[in-house]
Amino acid sequence: MFAKISRGLLAVSLVAVLASCNSSAPTEGLTPTATAAPAAEAATAVVQAFCPPVVMLEQTAIHRAYARGGENKPEKLLYQASLADATRQCTANETTLTINVVAQGRLVQGPVGVPGKVTLPILVEVVDGDSVIYSQKVAFPVDMPAGGTQFIFNKADVQIPNAQGGASRFTRVRLGFDAGPAKKPVRQK
Repeated sequence: MFAKISRGLLAVSLVAVLASCNSSAPTEGLTPTATAAPAAEAATAVVQAFCPPVVMLEQTAIHRAYARGGENKPEKLLYQASLADATRQCTANETTLTINVVAQGRLVQGPVGVPGKVTLPILVEVVDGDSVIYSQKVAFPVDMPAGGTQFIFNKADVQIPNAQGGASRFTRVRLGFDAGPAKKPVRQK
């Protein structure tokens, strides 16, 4: 008699388990479209994208400004600026990669320089291989006390097209001083 009851309970349990796996409405009261939306949101994958490194070329990491007629004469130097350590942070959406570029710099007064505001011509470029895909010259103001100072340069809105997986592995952010034609230094007091 015990064997007949055990087989009956086993059969009822098996039917209950199979019935629960074959349910057509997983959540009562929700339509199929209402249950599909949260599932799609949960399935969105988060992929880390490549964030291009910052590079500085030796020839553009230093900028010197001279008094009129004193080009390349050390005794006519107004100031010398240099860029040192740099870093970046990237955020991305489907179409745009935004790069926040930060660099440390130093400004030193020359023999004929005077304390005051100095505007540094900083060039931010993004290159992919040999192609320039972003370029902007930033007139960066720095207050120079007697002797010199340190400064932090920040360009938070460098935007380039975003590909799947981020920028190309050949993409770099070039940071330096604009090496354009020599101009009279811009000084504000």
